[in-house]
Amino acid sequence: MWVSVLTAVAEQAVNRLLTLEPNLASDLQSTAHKVLALTLTDLNLSCALHYNGKHCFVYGNYHDSADCHITTSLDCLGELKDPSQLTRLIRSGKLDLEGDLHLAQSYSKAFANLNIDWAEHLSRYLGDAGAEHLVSSVKQCANSAQLHSKSWQQVVTQLCQDELNVTVHPMELQQFKAQTRALSSQLAALEQRINALTD
Repeated sequence: MWVSVLTAVAEQAVNRLLTLEPNLASDLQSTAHKVLALTLTDLNLSCALHYNGKHCFVYGNYHDSADCHITTSLDCLGELKDPSQLTRLIRSGKLDLEGDLHLAQSYSKAFANLNIDWAEHLSRYLGDAGAEHLVSSVKQCANSAQLHSKSWQQVVTQLCQDELNVTVHPMELQQFKAQTRALSSQLAALEQRINALTD
């Protein structure tokens, strides 16, 4: 049941985006009448997205054939916003793609290019000044949260590397790699000397 609710909300959201951002419809024209299926392995969820040229339809529990089928995990879903990351994710084994790669890239590019003027849409309800103030406040909060998130990430990384010694420092890893390469070349040279002596 929760899948039906989730897909209904997603369908309403995507169709609302089509009305708020006119460029989205033109960006999705190359995907018209094609089905993009998505399977999230960690949630055991399979759904599909179909754009018919006017409206988007989201289907839950989708197991039929699709023009493009992406299988990935929830944590990689955010990286799909950047079309250039698709091939990197496929190579690293974090994403499995069957079918038309260009279809996946078209959807990714269309949603990455979203640039909704929220102040304009909110001005109908809050007036121009109120809408502009709300949008700028939300942007400031988002920037502040991102800044705090980065600083906390640095603090946690330093704590794990320097104080708790739970993870390896990048410099230590580079030193280890250099020492391993040097040892490997020394062993290869020793092997060559032993082979020369035995022959």
